[in-house]
Amino acid sequence: MRRIISGRIGWAFCGLALLLVIGPLIDIIATVAWHGMAAFSLHLFTENTTGPNGGLANAIEGTGLITLFAMLIAIPLGVGAGIHLSEYGRNTLASAIRFMSDTLTGTPSIVLGYFSYIVMIIGFGWGFSLIAASITLAIMIVPYLARITELSLQQVPNTMREAAYALGAKDSTVVFKVVLPAASSGVLTGALLALAISVGETAPLIYTAGWSNYNWNGNFVHEPVAYLTYVIWTFIDQPDAKSHALAFAAAFLVMLIVLAINAGVRVTVRRKKFI
Repeated sequence: MRRIISGRIGWAFCGLALLLVIGPLIDIIATVAWHGMAAFSLHLFTENTTGPNGGLANAIEGTGLITLFAMLIAIPLGVGAGIHLSEYGRNTLASAIRFMSDTLTGTPSIVLGYFSYIVMIIGFGWGFSLIAASITLAIMIVPYLARITELSLQQVPNTMREAAYALGAKDSTVVFKVVLPAASSGVLTGALLALAISVGETAPLIYTAGWSNYNWNGNFVHEPVAYLTYVIWTFIDQPDAKSHALAFAAAFLVMLIVLAINAGVRVTVRRKKFI
């Protein structure tokens, strides 16, 4: 009887802990969804953010562009670094690179934004621009990609590598035609997680992208770019209801994007289990 009572008390504490974790998350999602859907209308996707009565067209476009170019920069670097660390990095230098990579993942994003402001905005003279914002986000997510790629490649059995070498395959063939395809699910998961991180960032973009009420006209430098998280950060502090509605609409869009990416990660991981 004592064991049954203690077991039930333990399960009750576990349920309470789970409620304390899930409760705030459900409250946030419900609040953002309720106010965000109430503010949704067609003009949000057709008009630019020129004020509380404006839309989110330029912010949506800017978020997509910044994220796209950040991923184009980060994926080759992060995946390449992960391949090198997994397949050839078994020395002191590789350990130092892993340590620096782990340190960089723990660096606050606002510090990276300030660094980019000093180096790119002022030092290089680029001004608030798309390229500065994309490079900053790429620097932030490359360590995640490198680490996840390395761990994914290390899970591939060595027998697959040995079989490829026994057939006369070169190093490049073993890596790109045997090992990397076998770890593709893990690499894709890392890319999706990096994408979710980049979509939800604000602090580094304030220092690098600035803000623009207009659509991007094709210039990579000397042209500020709009993005959704700036709308949330700016309009939620305004005293009027229309500003709050626009901020909640932008927050709801960001939440939908992040939830869709996380769902993609779940599907990818589940498919890997069944293969």
